[in-house]
Amino acid sequence: MPYRRPDFVNYQAEFNTTLHQFMQAASEQEQLSAFDKIYALRREFETMMTLASIRNSLNTSDSFYEAEQNFFDENEPHYKKLVTSFYRVLLQAPFRNALEARYGNLLFQLAALSLKTFDDCIIEDLQKENTLSTEYTKLIASAKIEFDGQIYNLSGLAPFKLSPDREIRIKASEKYDAFFAANKVALDRIFDEMVKLRHQMAIKLGFNNFIELGYARMSRTDYTAADVKRFRDAVHEQLVPISQELKARQQERLGLGDFKYYDEPLDYPGGNPQPQGSPEWIVQHAATMYKELSPATDEFFQFMQQNELMDLINKPDKAGGGYCTFLSGYQAPFIFSNFNGTSHDIDVLTHEAGHAFQCYRSRYLGIEEYYFPTLEACEIHSMSMEFLTWPWMHLFFNEHTDKYKFSHLSRALIFIPYGCAVDEFQHWIYENPHCTPDERHNAFRTIEKKYLPHRDYAENNYMESGGFWQRQSHIYRSPFYYIDYTLAQLCAFQFWYRSQSNREEALNDYIVLCDQGGSKSFLELVKVAKLNSPFDPNTIKTIAGQVKKWLAEVPEEQLS
Repeated sequence: MPYRRPDFVNYQAEFNTTLHQFMQAASEQEQLSAFDKIYALRREFETMMTLASIRNSLNTSDSFYEAEQNFFDENEPHYKKLVTSFYRVLLQAPFRNALEARYGNLLFQLAALSLKTFDDCIIEDLQKENTLSTEYTKLIASAKIEFDGQIYNLSGLAPFKLSPDREIRIKASEKYDAFFAANKVALDRIFDEMVKLRHQMAIKLGFNNFIELGYARMSRTDYTAADVKRFRDAVHEQLVPISQELKARQQERLGLGDFKYYDEPLDYPGGNPQPQGSPEWIVQHAATMYKELSPATDEFFQFMQQNELMDLINKPDKAGGGYCTFLSGYQAPFIFSNFNGTSHDIDVLTHEAGHAFQCYRSRYLGIEEYYFPTLEACEIHSMSMEFLTWPWMHLFFNEHTDKYKFSHLSRALIFIPYGCAVDEFQHWIYENPHCTPDERHNAFRTIEKKYLPHRDYAENNYMESGGFWQRQSHIYRSPFYYIDYTLAQLCAFQFWYRSQSNREEALNDYIVLCDQGGSKSFLELVKVAKLNSPFDPNTIKTIAGQVKKWLAEVPEEQLS
């Protein structure tokens, strides 16, 4: 896929010329033709921007793509200005009925919401926000940690944090945490600037605070911050007690008199299940899994392999985490991860493949707004794929498959309170944009104790003072993107439960959901998939009971 930096001056001129043609269209056909040209131009720019971002994340020390990332950090807000100009005209289009007949009404809802999030007066603020986000990514990727005579980045250190030897777990956790503690001042400074910038942008745009702007930027059209608070309250009431029971069961299984934060990653005394082969072996078995799952998933995974659309192995200077993105000019998803020899390799592969399968299925929708839905809907695809592939987990874990399934399901439930803690913290941050870094750390630790009351940081002063959140990249780079995982997890649990009794029906509904892409809002997609809304307290209560019952029926001797 050849990369070419856009000539933004010429690009802007061509975009404006095409926009003028759209405005002056004398017939439905003329307007539809201009509309298609606008989206061809959008695909051109966004494809190059995504290519640069991917290649920068693959090697953050590559000076060429670092410069290209800087170019897009500076010019993406100007591109957003062009898109905003298009949205403004779109809402007044003389042949709007023809466009709605082809693309539906959600495009117009998203356009109206987007107009609230942008004005020329915040272009410099957006550029600075992009620069700070890139600075955070580069800082995290720069970690070079000495451990037992070898040098590791943060992803590479993860297996040692899972060691059955407690002393190794302690040492690895201390080394990991020490990187963040040593960079606390820089991390606080980056985030402090981000918060103040975001609050400033919100005020300039006429919002009371960034919470309102943040929800608009996330394109949340059918629920509010008040709905999310009620959801968090229900999680606190119904799921926190179950998560604490599971943690107590884990402590007993490990035979520990005390249970510290560095013990939490270990599920079994003999070690957690691990994939029984190399990254290449994992991909080979994944191909078998997706071939047997359905013809649709087989076609998709072959496409990913044949076009080299996955970069899975951890390497020096590679950005942390995992993601899926979409190269619209090539109608191709791309999967990025950092395999490290743990069960997380399988989780991240199935998770990101869920995202990729969705946009592969919905690429025919043809417009940028619809390739992905809003993020809480996106996460249904990814988290549900993790469960729909359960019948093939023996390919990766052999005799440890049952242990993997128990860990996978229990950790999925335990995650929800943590996800709510992150969300409540983000709301607190932007309700208090002028607080000090120390006040932010204190607030996080208070909220963390509410949702994760078991967590004991032993003698780790940095963590005890509320430092854990600084490793959660979403808080820095994608504000308010986190409750999405918890809402989606409750939807994914429904696919898990349904697939136990009728996997074919559950899979068919899942594929129908993926086919919709982003053409419907979150709650509309929930209905299409025949799921119950996670905002309904009865949904949480029912799912909690189903998961708790399944886990309770797994005897401890099976987990020894």
